[in-house]
Amino acid sequence: MPSSLPCLWIADARPDECDVHVAFRAEFALPAAATVEFHLLGASGFTGWLDGAAFCEGPARFPRDHPEFQTCSAQLAAGRHVLAFVVSHHGVTTRLLENIPPFLACTAQVGADTIALAWRCQRLAAYTPQVRRVNPQLGFIEWCDTRLLPVGWQEPGFDATGWSEPVTVTPRLGALRPLATSNPHAFTHQPALLAEGTLVETFGYERDDIPARFFLRDLAPAALPPQGVWRRYDLGRVRLMRPRFTLEVPPGTVVEFAYSESLVQGRVSPWITLSAGDSCNLDHYVARGGPQEFQPLAPRGGRFLEVHVLAAPSAVRWLDESVVERAYYGEAGGSLQTGDALLDRIWSIGVETHRACAEDAITDNPTRERGQWAGDVVTVGLDIAATAFSDLRLCRRSLVHSAQCAREDGLVAGLCPGGAAYLTTYAAQWVSACVHYWELTGDRALLEALWPHAERNLAAFAAKTTAAGIEDDLGWGFVDWGYVRNPGPSDMGVNLHYLAALRSMIRWASALGRESTPYEATAATFTALIARYFNDEPAGGAGAWERIGYHRAALGLRLGFFDPARAQAGRAFLREHMLRCFPNRHDAPRLSDPAANNPQLITPYFGHFALPELIEHGDMDFVLDQYRTCWGWALGDGRTTWLEVFDTRWSHCHQWSGCPTWQLSRHLLGLRPRFDRGAMHYDLRLTTGSLPGAEGTLPIPGRDEVLTVSWHKDATGLHYRLQSPMPLTLQLATALGGGTVAVAGKFTVTWPAEACV
Repeated sequence: MPSSLPCLWIADARPDECDVHVAFRAEFALPAAATVEFHLLGASGFTGWLDGAAFCEGPARFPRDHPEFQTCSAQLAAGRHVLAFVVSHHGVTTRLLENIPPFLACTAQVGADTIALAWRCQRLAAYTPQVRRVNPQLGFIEWCDTRLLPVGWQEPGFDATGWSEPVTVTPRLGALRPLATSNPHAFTHQPALLAEGTLVETFGYERDDIPARFFLRDLAPAALPPQGVWRRYDLGRVRLMRPRFTLEVPPGTVVEFAYSESLVQGRVSPWITLSAGDSCNLDHYVARGGPQEFQPLAPRGGRFLEVHVLAAPSAVRWLDESVVERAYYGEAGGSLQTGDALLDRIWSIGVETHRACAEDAITDNPTRERGQWAGDVVTVGLDIAATAFSDLRLCRRSLVHSAQCAREDGLVAGLCPGGAAYLTTYAAQWVSACVHYWELTGDRALLEALWPHAERNLAAFAAKTTAAGIEDDLGWGFVDWGYVRNPGPSDMGVNLHYLAALRSMIRWASALGRESTPYEATAATFTALIARYFNDEPAGGAGAWERIGYHRAALGLRLGFFDPARAQAGRAFLREHMLRCFPNRHDAPRLSDPAANNPQLITPYFGHFALPELIEHGDMDFVLDQYRTCWGWALGDGRTTWLEVFDTRWSHCHQWSGCPTWQLSRHLLGLRPRFDRGAMHYDLRLTTGSLPGAEGTLPIPGRDEVLTVSWHKDATGLHYRLQSPMPLTLQLATALGGGTVAVAGKFTVTWPAEACV
């Protein structure tokens, strides 16, 4: 591993520059064929080519004090080769990275030998800076006159002797480490052509209002002569992608790509909803003329793509149309078939939405933010990943980043590394997620490494504790969209999440042999505090559960605050509440925007907390019907990724809405990883409802292998079959007979059907 990488930039850089594009070339020679390993890092987006072919992109986001370089390898012949990069320096903080002074770092080596790289660089005047930001969370759109790009500059034969030599810069980063995950992959897709035609301009000068000018073009001109042509495509689902189109057009032709997650009145709308500011999801190019490939440097999010070409229709030839998706995961190792087509589709949509939100991090969504919010990992995301994929390193990296970006008082970050934000609920859930990651993977080293951060995190809570609970000013107390806080000086939803964190911290301390007494004492204090809150409403009192509220009731049930009779009433309240809310009732209030709080709301996100409480107490059929009704509604109008909430005016691609995926797999296949007990240890608890059978696979963490499960019911009982490529240990639920079973390959058993309902 290199201890440092030489950081390069242009000699005439100005400290306040924004949206600058710089080309770098590095020539090198190999005396013999060899595998060359390249180590790469940058402070802004970079795209790389090797001998003229697309090779890499980066960086993988990182906190400034904890940089991670990427590694890319290539088998190369003897002779001369060239690396080429475009570095796009934003000069602003984005959701991906804070505003770090620009640089490109790259080394090459064969084995232990370092290869000499001869560097040249040049500003790319073809890119007009700061035309528009995509939105306040992301960088700038690309506004490029390709006639000004050096022709063939990425190729080995290009003469760069007139270019400048870069200078060495010191960006003052922390200690360098290799990237803790794989690099994201590039997947090529052929988009489906939906419609095409001619167009005319109807609005303003070219830069008056760029997205409005695009959207207001007349795509079915009748009274005016055509000024161009257009095509609209469906990419199948929301993706983080780059269009890659080859067109033959006259010199000076304008080519624009616009992207959206859904169609507005049949059109691609180049605005991004809930951006908290102006948005422009569009890129603009001027053609040099003749056959030419057009491809943005930075990926954009969307399902629908609309291409406008401003040239005489007869002069435009479409030669190749594809998109290149940036994504971490390939095909899922997990699977599920229930015999119910809608449930199977709901399961799959959860996986596809998770894939759409996974690149160098598990992100909020691929279009609006690309932000690494802890809440997208520490709750739903971690369990979906474990259900579908064997590689959980993106989730681990998120937990580590949250710790590395902690506030001065120790509160771990709820959003990082770019534009850091701090949420009390996410900081509490982070503790439980670290312990859960250990359960899923057996990675005790993570607990060792993050223990000091966990201590400081909970110390931040302790510093803001009063007799009433956690003070509101510790951080954003996000419980759910639409959540209505209880009256009083402290939010009981936040306190409930904190108590769950304390209980997880006690387990964490026990696992490491650390002192847990302070956390046990604080947990006892908060247990008593929350119990008093719940007991302020007498059991069975009129309106008691309504005053407690859906969210606090669900969290209280999860943490065991009610005796059996009151718990039964609480679960009845959860069912009744859900049935009173949209989409169960179409006359119920809608969550139209983040400020539309109302006690008569449910969200797909909070199903992660509320629905398991019902599943585990005999209400699987009710939950299956909720999946069919609520998540089935969310699939209306041909949607193929999950809405952020049960309303179409929010993002159309949020993996945190996918709790049915992990819940269906865990409960219908029955297996829960418990690698904290040892390698290949699982709990077996099967909850089937009235379904007659199911089958599927579960990935084994860290291995390219799966467990295969199938079961069916008949008059003699439920017949369960498990097949494993390696020995495993099962801890059976009491209803299934209890005890521990060592399985060497196959496990086949019949239980009374009623034991699994």
